[in-house]
Order: sequence, then C-alpha cells, then structure tokens
Amino acid sequence: MASPVDVVLGSIAFAIFWVLAVFPSVPFMPIGRTAGSLLGAMLMVLFGVVTPDEAYAAIDLPILGLLFGTMVVSIYLERADMFKYLGKLLSWKSMGPKDLICRICLISAISSALFTNDTTCVILTEFVLNIARQNNLPPHPFLLALATSSNIGSAATPIGNPQNLVIAVKGKISFGDFLIGILPAMLVGLLLNALLLLCMYWRLLSNPYIDENTAPVDTTSHENEMIPLVPNNALGSSALVITVTSSGDSSEGSDEEVPLLPDKQYRVRDHAFHVEYSSKSDQGNMETLTKTWKKTMWKPCVYLITLAMLISFLMGLDMSWTAITAALALMVLDYGDAQPCLKRVSYPLLIFFCGMFTTMHGFNKTGIPSTVWDLVKPYAKINDVMGIAVLAIVILVVSNLASNVPAVLLLGVPMSVSAAAISASHEKTAWLILAWVSTVAGNLSLLGSAANLIVCEQARHAPQLGYNLSFWTHLKFGFPSALVVTAIGLAIMIC
Repeated sequence: MASPVDVVLGSIAFAIFWVLAVFPSVPFMPIGRTAGSLLGAMLMVLFGVVTPDEAYAAIDLPILGLLFGTMVVSIYLERADMFKYLGKLLSWKSMGPKDLICRICLISAISSALFTNDTTCVILTEFVLNIARQNNLPPHPFLLALATSSNIGSAATPIGNPQNLVIAVKGKISFGDFLIGILPAMLVGLLLNALLLLCMYWRLLSNPYIDENTAPVDTTSHENEMIPLVPNNALGSSALVITVTSSGDSSEGSDEEVPLLPDKQYRVRDHAFHVEYSSKSDQGNMETLTKTWKKTMWKPCVYLITLAMLISFLMGLDMSWTAITAALALMVLDYGDAQPCLKRVSYPLLIFFCGMFTTMHGFNKTGIPSTVWDLVKPYAKINDVMGIAVLAIVILVVSNLASNVPAVLLLGVPMSVSAAAISASHEKTAWLILAWVSTVAGNLSLLGSAANLIVCEQARHAPQLGYNLSFWTHLKFGFPSALVVTAIGLAIMIC
C-alpha cells in the first residue's frame, strides 16, 4: 500500500472519475465522461499520486493508434455503403419476425467482430427500428437483439471493442490466437442469446407479419420529385448539360446528354436513372477522371484494403500500425481532402482513454486494487473450476460497477501475474476469460456497455420513429442472458 495520504487522495480522484464515467450528467457536475476522465487524471497529478512523467508514460499509444485506425476504416466502410448493404440483408426475403430476430443477431455479431460494436449499433439501430415499425412489430425485441448480439459478437476479436484492444496489447495476444480462443464461445453464446430472445418474446413475435405494401428501408420518394440538378447561378450557361444514365437491369446502359435551359423546370419521373450535371468545357479533365474512379474502383478498393488489414492481423503483424496503414491508404485512394473523414473520428473517446489510463495507473499505485485482489486470489485460481467461477463473478461485478474498460485495467495485470505463476498457457487463458466475461457482462444492464446506450439513444432520437428502450426492459432480458451466455461460454473455453 502507498502512504495513507496517497491512498486517500488517489481514492478521491478515482471516485470522481468513476462517478462521471458511470453517470456523465450528474447534476452537481454535468461535464461528461471525457472531461471526467481528464479531471481524474489531473487530480492524480495535482495530488502527487503520480508524477507528470508517469502520467504521460501511462498513456498506451499502441491502443490509441489501433482505436484511431479502426475508427477511420469504419468511416470509409460506411461511405462505401457496407452498412447500407448489411441493413438491406436484414429485410431481404425475410420469412417473418422470428427470422428477422435471428438475422439481426447474426449480422450484428459479425459486423461487431469486424468493425466494433459501437459502430455497428450507431449504423444499424435506425435500420432495425425502421423494419420493426414498417411491419407493425414491437421494436424492443429487435433493439435488444441488436445490442446484446453486438456485444457478444465483439468479444471474438481484438478490434471488436475497446476492452479487447487493451487485452490484446497488454497480454501480447495475436489476432489469430484471440479469435481461436473465443470464437467457439461466441458462436454458442450468440445461438443461446437468439434462443432466449425467441423464448421470451415468442408471443409478441407471433403476431401476423405484414410484408405487403410496406415502404423499403429508404423511404425517400423519387416520383415526380424536383431534383436540384445545378446551382441557380449556373443556369445562365448554355454550355451546361445533364447526363442521364440508365441504372436498371438492362445489360446495355445508355447515356443521353440533354441541354439545360435557364427558363425550364426539369422533373425526373423514374428513380432508376442516375442524373448528374457537368459543363462541356470541363469534360475530359481531371475532375471527370476522379468521378470515374470513385464510381468504378473506389468501393472495391475500400473493401480490399479492409480485407488486407484483417489478413494482416491474422498473420500476426503489429495491429496498431496495420490499422493506421489501412486508414492512410484509404485516405490516399479517396483522392480528396481527408478533413471531412477525420472530423468524424471520435476524438472524445481517444481523450477519454488518455485520461482513464492515467487515472487507473494512479489508482493502482495506491495499492487498493492489489490488496483487494490478494483477498480474492486464493479463491479465484485459473486452474480450478470453482476458482474460474469466482473470477467470473468478480469480473461481472466490477465491469458493471466501474464499466468494462476500467475493469480490464484494474484486474488485468494482477490476474495475469497470478496465472503466469502457474504456466504461460494459463496466463493467456486468463486474459481471454477477462475479455469474454467483461464483454458479455455489458449485456447485464443498460448501463453496462456503451453499445447498449448507443442503441437506446439512437432509437429514442430517431426521426418519426422514436422509441424509448427503458432500463427495466433491458434488465428483464439482459440479466438472464448475460449470466447464461457467460457461464456456457466459459465452459466451452476451459474444456
């Protein structure tokens, strides 16, 4: 233990961080999670628990680099319509509400494993809500399927969620070893989660499924709609034309140039046509080549680079630099200013991690976490079934009290040290158990995971589709699901 003064001051700094991280809008200081983590870090330095140099050294740059790189790749995948295609898969030839539940579970899990659970929930929540509303179905079973399956699926890879990034880097576990270690548990857990959803909401999902005369997910009507083809100040140019290209099922496309006159109005009556405008004087220049590149080759290149990044992860290359390299390659191939893309990176999350690393380092220096672990250690042995059960309970409780990423930073090192004393293989198993339990623990309550809160907030603020997923509605399903999936997954991992 540190000196009594450091213990008290370090505990105060950590308590302030914890309150603002778990309850970011507390009335007496509604500054949010990001500012709360920086405040906790600053107090650790001001109180003398850590020195400024120690505070900087506590920030794990490889984790931040990997997080930044995967964010940028996800942004370009969204621009390349990857998540739009995933959304269409949800309703394509659906055979009813129960089929839709299973699709949501599968697609959200796969997407989360590859593109992070938070990104998946941000993109797919409105799609899911839209489909439920269009088919006169209660939204909450489908929103629960999205949130819980995203968390379960994200457990399978180091890039699935932030705590897995920390575990992979701290535990020096390769992408392939991580995937092999958790994938079987994830698949069985996903199946169990879907079955629990079907059992709990079978009666609600047995209502007649309405699939006739429903609008598609994209409900924008193009019939007889005025299209703003050109800016008003350009209509005086007699050299301006529109090019209409058929994008229907015909194997032979046809282009037709139509002169655009300033005293006429133009309507497009068939949404199967792609319309663009250009100036004859500009045709054939670099801008035209850029447009052609983006229409024909850009999307395939985005998908290929993402695939190359995943293959590089499996080959054991440094994940942080691989993700940053993929992000920069996408910026270069976009052939334009990367500023709009970079503006969409979640910098508050990166700053939150910086403050959290320093705060957790300071709290660990007080000796409180190691003292508590010494009390639990005799009952939480990694080579004993009862010990693993005790360990899982500790992780579940700490993850829901302190959130999963702080839980990993608090428990990771003492767990790995205890397991390493048994064998190197047990050390890796300890890290993987921490990854599995801390991730699935997020399903226990609405506050247990950022993905849950994203689904809740996105659904609440969806235009014309708003739905409030309450804390108790989530808890009613999330509590049994988290316990069952965690237990069965652990049994598979240690067999």
